[in-house]
Amino acid sequence: MNSTPAADKALDQQDLLNEAKRRAGSSDFGPDWFLDPMAVVLKSIREDARLSEMGIIIQRETILNGLVNRLRMFEAIKNHPEILDEEVNVAGIVLGLPRTGSTMLHRLLATSAGMTGVRWWETQNFSPFPDEERGNPEPRREAAKQILTAMLESVPDLTAIHPFSIDGPDEEVIILGQFFISTMAPSTLYVPSYSAWLVTADQRPGYEDLKTVLKFLQWQDITRKGKRWILKAPTHVTAPGAALKVFPEAKLIMTHRDPLQTIPSFCSMVTSLYKLTSDDVNPTEAAAYTSSSWAGHLNRLAEYRKTADPERFIDVRYEDQLADPHSVVHHVLERLGVPQSDEIDAHISEWLEENAREKRAAHKYSMADFGLTEEQIKNDFASYSAQFLS
Repeated sequence: MNSTPAADKALDQQDLLNEAKRRAGSSDFGPDWFLDPMAVVLKSIREDARLSEMGIIIQRETILNGLVNRLRMFEAIKNHPEILDEEVNVAGIVLGLPRTGSTMLHRLLATSAGMTGVRWWETQNFSPFPDEERGNPEPRREAAKQILTAMLESVPDLTAIHPFSIDGPDEEVIILGQFFISTMAPSTLYVPSYSAWLVTADQRPGYEDLKTVLKFLQWQDITRKGKRWILKAPTHVTAPGAALKVFPEAKLIMTHRDPLQTIPSFCSMVTSLYKLTSDDVNPTEAAAYTSSSWAGHLNRLAEYRKTADPERFIDVRYEDQLADPHSVVHHVLERLGVPQSDEIDAHISEWLEENAREKRAAHKYSMADFGLTEEQIKNDFASYSAQFLS
């Protein structure tokens, strides 16, 4: 599909870079590796995503916000070089097909004693606002509340799909998306040409910058000193090697569930997110694109694991987590070097009580809504299912 004059103007790379510099009052973006993936994703958004007029505005502001965050971070590092001296210890990285119980597991792990995770409000603005007092990020929390309110007003069903929490641990894919090197764009926009490019891309620079962000967040919040990070994002399935090279101390915690259960649910989420910025969403097209893309990611990861060190991976089945979350969390924490304790048991029980699924609206969808068939999904995910679900 051809791009529109409005999209060409609003999503012009040089114009975005110049406007971000003006807003931030800075011109140092740090390592400029991100410019190439930025060009790829912008081209795909302009030509593929079929953005509405409001969608163009939302995308422009989203991209500008990420660029301004980057500029502010490297300005802060220039003024406080000790930020780069922060010691980051990533204990575990949760990854796997979306809708596999990874959010529940991530939040249980990241809120355990001695652990931490990236908070949702931090994914929106990981850099302090101008004149913000260190240790008092309330303006950024308020900004995140406004963003979430606007999202849920546009697509109320999102709360039934993903349990949003301003202060809860969430996916750093949102930060990697600001570096233009993740599955964030394909999960929120129809961008098939960018998705095809991502499969071949070297994602290590994105993880290097993510490590810098973790140092920055750690420096901002002294309560994190000495804590170990639990990261989580489905996008990590596309670059397990890069993740392990940048975070060699980490274990990859892979969640598993039958794609017949996860793919229709994920397609429902994707189409809901597409509607935030497009009035021309084709559920069948979106589902075919989503299913085939993620089948490729999972099947490639299955191949990667055949030669990878098995000690670097922890596998968690959705059914096991649902049946006995205490045992699953204890097992994972033990693999991460955290012994069992009554304190952990009490934390798990309290979290499960506060976050019971029945407290949220039911997520309603069907395979037929997206033109999907059991046979197609089974064929798409055959290699992954044979290795991990048989």
